[in-house]
Amino acid sequence: MTVSGVQLQEYIAALDYPVSREDLVRWGQENGVSTEMLQMLRLLPGETFDSPEELSEALNPLA
Repeated sequence: MTVSGVQLQEYIAALDYPVSREDLVRWGQENGVSTEMLQMLRLLPGETFDSPEELSEALNPLA
């Protein structure tokens, strides 16, 4: 199963914050996200994200 951008946004909204980049990468690996999306998660600039908005802002330049 490939996870779409919409599914990723739904996941982001449902997370318990703060969330770490490591947790996001692990979720991606466990849920079959594309290699491209997994790489994007690994390249996130922060170690921890305090809100869905903060995480979305960090993802936007990488998309």
